[in-house]
Amino acid sequence: MSDNNSTPVTATDFIRNIIREDLASGKHQQIVTRFPPEPNGHLHIGHAKSIHLNFGVAKEFSGKCFMRFDDTNPVKEDEQYVEGILKDVRWLGYDWGKSQTHASDYFEQLYEFAEELIQKGKAYVESLNAEEIREFRGSLTEAGKNSPYRERSVEENLALFRKMREGEYEDGSLVLRAKIDMSSPNINLRDPVLYRIRKVSHQRTADKWCIYPLYDFTHGLSDSLEGVTHSLCTLEFEDHRPLYNWILAEVSAPCLPRQIEFSRLNLRYSVLSKRRLIQLVEEGHVEGWDDPRMLTLSGLRRRGYPASAVRLFCERIGISKSANNIEMNVLEDCAREELDKTAPRAMAVLKPLKVVITNYPENQTEEFEPARHPKNPEMGTRKVPFSREIYIDQDDFREDPPPKYFRLSPGKEVRLRYAYVIRCDEVIYENDKVVELRCTYDKATRSGAKAEGRKVKGIIHWVSTQHAVTTEIRLYDRLFSAPNPGRNDPEGNFINDLNPESVEIISDCKAEPELSTANPEDVFQFERVGYFCVDAKDSRPDALVFNRTVTLRDTWAKLEQEHSGQN
Repeated sequence: MSDNNSTPVTATDFIRNIIREDLASGKHQQIVTRFPPEPNGHLHIGHAKSIHLNFGVAKEFSGKCFMRFDDTNPVKEDEQYVEGILKDVRWLGYDWGKSQTHASDYFEQLYEFAEELIQKGKAYVESLNAEEIREFRGSLTEAGKNSPYRERSVEENLALFRKMREGEYEDGSLVLRAKIDMSSPNINLRDPVLYRIRKVSHQRTADKWCIYPLYDFTHGLSDSLEGVTHSLCTLEFEDHRPLYNWILAEVSAPCLPRQIEFSRLNLRYSVLSKRRLIQLVEEGHVEGWDDPRMLTLSGLRRRGYPASAVRLFCERIGISKSANNIEMNVLEDCAREELDKTAPRAMAVLKPLKVVITNYPENQTEEFEPARHPKNPEMGTRKVPFSREIYIDQDDFREDPPPKYFRLSPGKEVRLRYAYVIRCDEVIYENDKVVELRCTYDKATRSGAKAEGRKVKGIIHWVSTQHAVTTEIRLYDRLFSAPNPGRNDPEGNFINDLNPESVEIISDCKAEPELSTANPEDVFQFERVGYFCVDAKDSRPDALVFNRTVTLRDTWAKLEQEHSGQN
């Protein structure tokens, strides 16, 4: 699939301003960032914003970005997600070189940092169970209470922690907690859990470990071990920043990265919570992570979105701390803009209606050679055969046309794109249904000829019945019919807002013969219809399947205007 880059835009935002100041002051000589996904699911459009930022600023300032997997929870992680994430990041156009790492690379060092906290009296082994820990933590309005095990001696804590490592205790029986302040207004500082027992085989370290660090402990220390200068996170981590800084200050960390938060992406008519995406997959509401209705990167790719459109989208929405709720048409317009530059044109009839041109010779075939792309002559031309019998779309004919209807109707004329003007003379019925049109053509109106003759207002697309390629076309639409799924449901159930018309499958579409050689992920503009991608999963050379990437125009604009006044 073609992926020509958009014209680069020099970004300016508060994060880049901070980086420029740090470089100018000499605080840093090289910028180092990281993208740290958990390998427990596939990436979505929200991750693309973080990828574009972290890899983007590293490239912009001649720095380095680590591709780091936060693989600290073997219960939910899988190697298939690792491979999928790497594929998605590469597809977006980013390269980490030799800087692919895993949190598990640092398990030994993280363990040593934990022992350092214990030796300084800054961490202790907790014997309360998970429910009791929650009870002791307090609430947003009430301070927490110290655990009865909080004052264990350094020696006892070290002995218990080492036995945890050796596997002498069962899951959930003990945890390691930081000793900070149970009365802190920030609940994240109320003696957070740093390590827990998980007797589960890890995808990379196998059974070497049975205790695993939590994200808050791992994150900052991994940043420090990699020399990260700016740890860029979404706003939900803002309340975790004091803990991030506390851990780095209390151990012998090699450097002190700066955590900076920005607003996460919220996109109307979608859900971008990994938990909700997993629910959609596991409950069978979609075909899988790469379902073209999903806003996962694999779903967008399968639907035909070029990576350049996703990057353009990230540039347009920008980086800030302000909450946002981006309109879906911003993403869709980016796809239209990028595909308009690169997608070759073709004609396809989604709902065929047979037309017999009665005054055209029965055994004659001629070829027209329109451009593959009207603005890119270097893409050449294509051969479109024309014969006595053709298909047009059912929507391009009306027996009783409304006012200002310029397509085909009884006694009226229309131009066949790239070909001739035809007039409808007779309508053939079968069981009261229109099954065929009998038309005549005007030879003097051949497209491009000097004697093209009179002008007609209507122009429709068509395909020769003799040469047509039969395809399956899937008209994908937005997965949800509400702009904020679940918001108006009494129980917040977003599933109730699934769009029952999010896909329409048409199995007997007719396309011009050049499409028979299309490859998986090739995208075409079906003239007058929209942009369509060859499905990489279900297509075969003898049975092409096309997914609609996006319509030619924003068909949801009116609906979104109506909703904007309600939300």
